[in-house]
Amino acid sequence: MARSLETKSAGKILKRSINSAFLSRVRAELQRIADPRKAPFMQAYMKSAMPYHGVPAPALRVACKQLFLEIDLPTHELWTKLVLDLWRAAEYREERYVAIALTGHKRAAAFQTTAAMPLYEEIIVTGAWWDFVDDVASHRVGPILRDFPAPMRKKMLAWSKSDNLWKRRTSIICQLGSKQDTDLDLLYACVELSLDSKEFFLQKAIGWALRQYAWTNPAEVKRYVKRNASRLSPLSRREALKNL
Repeated sequence: MARSLETKSAGKILKRSINSAFLSRVRAELQRIADPRKAPFMQAYMKSAMPYHGVPAPALRVACKQLFLEIDLPTHELWTKLVLDLWRAAEYREERYVAIALTGHKRAAAFQTTAAMPLYEEIIVTGAWWDFVDDVASHRVGPILRDFPAPMRKKMLAWSKSDNLWKRRTSIICQLGSKQDTDLDLLYACVELSLDSKEFFLQKAIGWALRQYAWTNPAEVKRYVKRNASRLSPLSRREALKNL
């Protein structure tokens, strides 16, 4: 029994040290490639309370590839902990971008199941801004919906009724990349509950989701917009028909 407890304790210490080392590497690399002159402009554009290092998106993508080269993700638990440790301890916005990039690492492909949804829900709720939410909604939640339609359909319907703006937005835009595999009934059901909202981010989401589906079925989107002309906001209607 003593040996078992010692082994568990050693494992916890090892995990903490791995996470600390990873956090330090991320911060050091971002500081190395940052252009501090750009940081205040990036922060102002994003209307962010959290400061920026000043790392443009292309450089950030390259940095992530380097940072993830030797990373090992043997279990869902360790992957989740690495992501959340970085997310929760982030002092600069790019550090949270790295955390989101890590959620989509190729070695984490097996973890993209409904078991990952508590992780994504935390990012969506605590991130609470479009740069975080939209990436996770379309590139993480959407694929899980396609792979696990029954439980995820139920969850997205629940999110569409949520008091949380960003969960509602996620339910609407999670199918942006689904094309012909779009669950149209689900999309319309999630949109329905926000059709009368005056919230910009929901109106924009509705228009964006319809515009994306219009690439697959323009006639259907035209029909839907015409049928709901009196309820769709001018912003939603304009976005939906932009490419038609």
